[in-house]
Amino acid sequence: MAALVVRGVRDMLKRADFATVPRRHRHKKKWATTEPKFPATRLALQNFDMTYSVQFGDLWPSIRVSLLSEQKYGALVNNFAAQDHVSAELEQLSARDFVKEAISHGEPEPENGQTAAPSPASWACSPNLQCFTFARGDVSCFPPARLGSLGVMDYYLMDAASLLPVLALGLQPGDTVLDLCAAPGGKTLALLQTSCCRKSEGWCLGQGKLPTSSCQGHTEYDELPGPGHLAANDLSTSRTGRLQKVLHSYVPQDIRDKNRVRVTSWDGRKWGELEGDTYDRVLVDVPCTTDRHSLHEEENNIFQRSRKKERQMLPMLQVQLLAAGLLATKPGGHVVYSTCSLSHLQNEYVVQGAIELLASQYSMEVQVEGLTHFRKLFMDTFSFFPSCQVGELVIPNLMANFGPMYFCKMCRMT
Repeated sequence: MAALVVRGVRDMLKRADFATVPRRHRHKKKWATTEPKFPATRLALQNFDMTYSVQFGDLWPSIRVSLLSEQKYGALVNNFAAQDHVSAELEQLSARDFVKEAISHGEPEPENGQTAAPSPASWACSPNLQCFTFARGDVSCFPPARLGSLGVMDYYLMDAASLLPVLALGLQPGDTVLDLCAAPGGKTLALLQTSCCRKSEGWCLGQGKLPTSSCQGHTEYDELPGPGHLAANDLSTSRTGRLQKVLHSYVPQDIRDKNRVRVTSWDGRKWGELEGDTYDRVLVDVPCTTDRHSLHEEENNIFQRSRKKERQMLPMLQVQLLAAGLLATKPGGHVVYSTCSLSHLQNEYVVQGAIELLASQYSMEVQVEGLTHFRKLFMDTFSFFPSCQVGELVIPNLMANFGPMYFCKMCRMT
């Protein structure tokens, strides 16, 4: 019976004369201006609701409302500016240096009235970074940065969670450093902050407080204690242009003229071939779905329908970039992989995929380093997801609305 009904409908459609339908009632989908068009931001939210509700379960509603709310920022003090004056102004706003507080809390207790030196476990961070944030629940905003007395901007406003991958990298004096996907420049600027020495203040920023005599021969801004060389790369020339603007606004000309920073626009996936086994530290902050941006900005939104294939290929690109970063690292060197996405497909799975790829194709052993102690250092400022398979993930929270920021530290063993 059902088959007869279907056949009858087909026959009726064949006999129908659609030419008799008035033109005003005809509908051609490809020309229809009334077809609903969802903005990319709405498509992003629909995608996140489907995937992250499964990934995070009961945590997703809280993360969701936080992502849709105003983001908190941190003020990264420019060590090339008159930093004491800048720090004092930020403290007057009731902001606090979350890096200094975290490190001081992580140091061992002094014994017999003596100040204990930080242990390697507690001093697991790149030195000299000062970043001020407002306390949990405080939604105050920093005023825009301005040009300081030394001709550079006083501080750089950024998501404070973006500083965690740089801190986790654990730069040491004289390290050669690669920032593989550097633009727009916030993390590159943070990497440079470790290289500033201020003789007039009696201490080198690259090694903590030292006697003034230790700074003999250094200029006011001497990079000696920090990275030995910094390569900053991004495939997009327009994005490297933004990076150059940041460097010009925050780094004195005499420092830039020393060519301590090399800015390039190469394909990061080929870095293992270009400069393999070269760097002590590599930061791989890959292109991702940039979840918060995708929910708030239509411009350059990866959830635009025209970018669907690009979005689907992201994990493959991320694996290739991370593998290239590890190939560019010296044996015994360290890599930090990071994204500003909540997606485990772009986070833990990429780390595991790159490690397996290098093991099978290059017989390279890569070891993931635990960051449990690191997370404990900064748990007063950020909210961390408790169930990452590898690495750490800062999740947005209304009381501390930073992130998302995923980061994982690895050591190339062979």
